[in-house]
Amino acid sequence: MSKLAEYDGPILEIDKLSISFFTRLREIPAVMDFSVSVQPGEAVGLVGESGCGKSTVALGVMQDLGKNGRIVGGTIKFKGRDLAEMSADELRDIRGNEIAMIYQEPMASLNPAMKIGKQLMEVPMIHEGVSKEEAYKRALEVVTDVRLPDPERMLNSYPHQLSGGQQQRIVIAMALMSKPALLILDEPTTALDVTVEAAVVALVKDLGKKYGTSMLFISHNLGLVLETCDRLCVMYSGEAVERGSIKDVFDEMQHPYTQALFRSIPLPGADKNSRPLVAIPGNFPLPHERPPGCNFGPRCDYFEAGRCDAQDILMEAVPGNDRHHTRCLKFREIDWNAPIALGKQKAKAQVGDVVLKMDNLKKYYEVAANALFGGGDKKVVKANETLSFEARESETLAIVGESGCGKSTFAKVLMGLETATDGHILLDNRSIEQIPIEARDTKTVSDVQMVFQNPFDTLNPSMTVGRQIIRALEIFGIGKTDGERQQRMLELLDLVKLPRAFAERMPRQLSGGQKQRVGIARAFAGGARIVVADEPVSALDVSVQAAVTDLLMEIQREQKTTLLFISHDLSIVRYLSDRVMVMYLGHVVELGTTDQVFSPPYHPYTEALLSAVPIADTSVQKKHIVLEGDIPSAMNPPPGCPFQTRCRWKSKVADGLCEREVPPVKTLADGHQIKCHLSEATFAEMEPVIKIAAE
Repeated sequence: MSKLAEYDGPILEIDKLSISFFTRLREIPAVMDFSVSVQPGEAVGLVGESGCGKSTVALGVMQDLGKNGRIVGGTIKFKGRDLAEMSADELRDIRGNEIAMIYQEPMASLNPAMKIGKQLMEVPMIHEGVSKEEAYKRALEVVTDVRLPDPERMLNSYPHQLSGGQQQRIVIAMALMSKPALLILDEPTTALDVTVEAAVVALVKDLGKKYGTSMLFISHNLGLVLETCDRLCVMYSGEAVERGSIKDVFDEMQHPYTQALFRSIPLPGADKNSRPLVAIPGNFPLPHERPPGCNFGPRCDYFEAGRCDAQDILMEAVPGNDRHHTRCLKFREIDWNAPIALGKQKAKAQVGDVVLKMDNLKKYYEVAANALFGGGDKKVVKANETLSFEARESETLAIVGESGCGKSTFAKVLMGLETATDGHILLDNRSIEQIPIEARDTKTVSDVQMVFQNPFDTLNPSMTVGRQIIRALEIFGIGKTDGERQQRMLELLDLVKLPRAFAERMPRQLSGGQKQRVGIARAFAGGARIVVADEPVSALDVSVQAAVTDLLMEIQREQKTTLLFISHDLSIVRYLSDRVMVMYLGHVVELGTTDQVFSPPYHPYTEALLSAVPIADTSVQKKHIVLEGDIPSAMNPPPGCPFQTRCRWKSKVADGLCEREVPPVKTLADGHQIKCHLSEATFAEMEPVIKIAAE
């Protein structure tokens, strides 16, 4: 019997909630005047960029704000009862039993020293006092529900024996063990690959229906919210700024921040030359430096001094729709359908000569069978198998694939952090595949530079920004005197659009997007010819992503750089790359221009990847292809085609050829390459995965 039967009002009702954190110096308001309700069986998305207070709301619901956090106004009611008035015992009973939370990092919720089965069985045994046998039966049922292979073996495994996607499914299974009335998901798929994310999202939706669970889904990814939720609430700097159904907010937005957010996402149709993204100007305010009046005022296109900053602004219902609310004084006066003032259109850069050529590159690692103590037979990890491609001056080549496909290994070989097992890498016709970084001359090192995924890890925390850039200039031998280097450093700050005063700042005084700009300035310090950008924007907020990608493109136009853009985010790849290379398990399975790769015929893996990407646009129709199974291990790849264990087209190929032989590379139209056994006739049958509905 569902626990919902006896109560028919909203499951969760948050009304005018304010939460502050208290430090020795001051009270820091984290959430102000926040209201949202979740009806039985409904999924509500909570969307906003980092630091806007989404997770604080979730911790408020769990009554878990730590020593410094306090609810200073408003109420949170669960099934009509105020959580703040409950005793510690009542709260303990509700947490995990009626309200469950799934966190971003699955390993944080699992005990590494305890088998999965035991961890799952604990939930009903503690909360409901059921027997061991009953608990095991229930554990087996939920593990089957979350579509994990071989459930009995899963229950008998330790967390480290599972992949990230499997761990996250176990955490979801754990949350569902007691059939909660409310499930809070805090960025549950951020750490997962897109195809795994797509499977987990489909799973969460199905389970929500099966168990009748209400959900509060916290995310910064608008596409995911579109695919999972019924209603959403957009947050900015501690406040809800817009609330309504998915359709209301996506198609008839009534708040300038929502509008600005959508303009900075690469939706289908955006193009780096003809329809560039529009980044949101300025920066997110710190909690103790919020402006008077509207928090978004200083960054808003419609700001009116003396009006927008003169009073507190309350949520108002949009006329004609009492379930759509906005926090904006001017929403009735703004023409929401006005065409976007286009970002400056840019001329397409002329692609020049080949700068980099890879020919049958292989990179194998030898691993002892017993890695801890040595001994046993050696196993070989085939990280890269016969990679061949070329990249030209001023060209952006995107390298796409999921974790473990060999993208970063290939980047390491190119950088000289590893040497190749076989094959050639030619930089301006010089072979560099066997020259480790310490043996490379200064010119080669400055020619090939890298921008990393996490800007926090690449800066020295005890050195000013200016000093770190000057250090790079010294290493590259640029500038004859300290004065020249100082001048060049200031020019590099101009190049990445940072104020020159930032030269004196320490990394901790910078936001994530600003740190990434310093990383880019340093990469270009020696006049790099080739820049390998490894997921350079995945750690950044949406509005900052647009500014950083735009910056990379601009520098590329000026400096004629070749950009190798490693990413799993196909929306950004479609927006900024000229050519795309798709990798799977060390193989290049498809290579072609962006248009060729994004339209049929596809390699079956590319097709699944495209279907998995969440797109924040209600007019887009997508084919749903959920890949079965997990990515095989590179230590033990399947025989024949590396993708055959998960391929939905395999039955079209006769005599088990896919399972026996690695497919040849077929060249279709104009240099479009696909490594696949399918016949040309089958390729011709393929339909587009992403269709934009006619207006």
